[in-house]
Parts: sequence; structure tokens; C-alpha cells
Amino acid sequence: MKKHLNTLFVTTQGAYLAKDGECVLIRVEQTDKGRIPIHTIGGILCFGNVAVSPFLLGHCAEHGVAVSFLTESGRFLARVQGPVSGNVLLRREQYRWADDPKRSAAMARYVLTGKLANSRNVLLRAARDHGEEGRDEPLRAAAQRLADCLRRMDRTDLELDEVRGIEGEAGAAYFATFDSLITSQDETFRFRGRNRRPPLDPVNCLLSFLYTLLLHDIRGAIECVGLDPAVGFLHRDRPGRPGLALDILEEFRAVVADRLALTLINLGQVKPRGFKKLESGAVLMEDETRKEVIIAYQKRKQEVVEHPFVKDKMPVGLLWHTQALLLARHIRGDLDGYPPYIKR
Repeated sequence: MKKHLNTLFVTTQGAYLAKDGECVLIRVEQTDKGRIPIHTIGGILCFGNVAVSPFLLGHCAEHGVAVSFLTESGRFLARVQGPVSGNVLLRREQYRWADDPKRSAAMARYVLTGKLANSRNVLLRAARDHGEEGRDEPLRAAAQRLADCLRRMDRTDLELDEVRGIEGEAGAAYFATFDSLITSQDETFRFRGRNRRPPLDPVNCLLSFLYTLLLHDIRGAIECVGLDPAVGFLHRDRPGRPGLALDILEEFRAVVADRLALTLINLGQVKPRGFKKLESGAVLMEDETRKEVIIAYQKRKQEVVEHPFVKDKMPVGLLWHTQALLLARHIRGDLDGYPPYIKR
């Protein structure tokens, strides 16, 4: 049974990670800040100017702990990991499916069904919990549009471009009402549309950062079951892009990342002063805000939920491992279809 392991996030600029026996030693300005046993870590994320010793990199590779390097803002740079594991026959079948337009369209329909259903549930929950009379109407109207998109997604003869078209329509309806989900009265947290690379406001900065954290975890889950995270069905091949990890990410954007971002904003856990705007217009998180978000994300992963398909209770952090396993079983022919994660 896969164990839920913690991810080590290193955000202190100038930090140095080294091997100390079976532990990861964290050192800042020649002062030892802590030691973490390697067997308790599922991955290491280094933000900005963080150095790692070659001996620790080798030790992490031997223990299946991937080390990822990102900019301070969370843009992915590189990933160091050990030998690729998994059944080569499974990967070869994955590649055949990705080359088959019908198979790719079918897989895209599966993951986007999960995405649309979860996005709709987020809108309906907000309309029920926060929507005042009259104000909840846009949320319910957007939820109805997503329901219409879900019905159209049921067609088994859809081609990939048609599937993408439905997703685009649903995404536009969802984000058109996203500002209504934010109950904070601070003008800093107004949402006027999705933007990225770089994000131009605090809400988009927060969303993009959480998507990055989630994508890292999903990529690791896919590798654990022996699939290739670079070869997706909805997201086509592009150098340096983890297409399959992005496919699975679609199922979890709304119910994990978006809802956590809304909680942090609506409960005042992130403040306007925790973001800075550069001359280019890009918005970045201050270090303390980044740490606050990471802590909240780790706590979210530890919450226990029941998986709707396997009917087992598990931490949220194991949901994408379960989805990766179900996908591998589908590709091997053990399951007739791929059941996307849909939160009940």
C-alpha cells in the first residue's frame, strides 16, 4: 500500500542541503537548521537560490526521492531523479494509445468529465454557502452551463479538438464567475480573468503556485506506477512538458487548488502585503506568504476523504496516486474505462 509521505519545501534563499547519514541536513548561513530522515520524504522542492550537494542528490535517487528546482515564483526549472521504474510494456502501450486519435479523445473525455463535474460542484457549493439572494444567480447559471457541457461530453464520437472546444467553453463560464467565489472585500483580491506566465494579480499568482505544487505531486504519482508523465492524451507532446501529469491535474484543479486558494483568501490567511508587483507587471509572493500557502497545502493533503470509486478512505495526498494506479490498470486492460476523480 502506498504511504502518504511529506514533501520537503525549501524556500529560504541561500539554504544548502546535504547528506548526513540517512538524513537530509538543512543548513543556512553555516548553521544547521534541521535533519529529516530520507524515508519520510516523498520529494524535495527547492525554490530560488537553494543548493544541494551531489552526495545528497545520489542518496535521493537511490531512495526514489525526486529533487525539483524552481524559481522563487514557482516556475519549474529542472528535476533530478533516479532510474525510471515500471513495466516497459505498460509504457509502450501508453505510447500506442497516445498515438491513436480515438484513444486520446476518449481519455481526454474521461479527465475532462472529472474536471467539469468538480468545477460545477465548486460553483454550486459556493451558491449554497455564500450566495445571497440574487447574487447566487450567476453561479447557478454558470453551473448550468457546465452541466450542459458535461452532457455534450458524453458523446463517444467526439474528436479531440471537439473535446477541447467544450473544455474551453466550460472554462470560460467557470472563470467568468470566479470573482463571485471570493468573499474578501479587499480590492487587491478582485479576479478579472485568468492570466499566467506571468500572473498579473495576487489571485492568479496564488492559483498558479498551487497548480505548480499539485503538478509536482501528480508527476511523482504517475512515475510510481510506471507510466511516462511526459506523454499525455489531452495535452500533446511538447519538449519539457509533463503532458500526462497535466491531464490528471485537470481532475484536481477545482477541488484541491482552487478551493484552497479561495479558503486562504476568504479567511484572511493571505494578506495583500504578502504579494509584490514588479515593474514588468508580474506579481510574486513574498517569502512568508509562500510558506503560509505551502503549510496550508500540506495540511490539505493530510485530510482524509473517501475515494468515490474504490470506496476506501485515504488522505487527499493519496488521491492522485490512486488515479494513476487506476489509469495504469485501464491501459493494461484490467479496467474497461478510466474512472476520473469526482468529489461527492
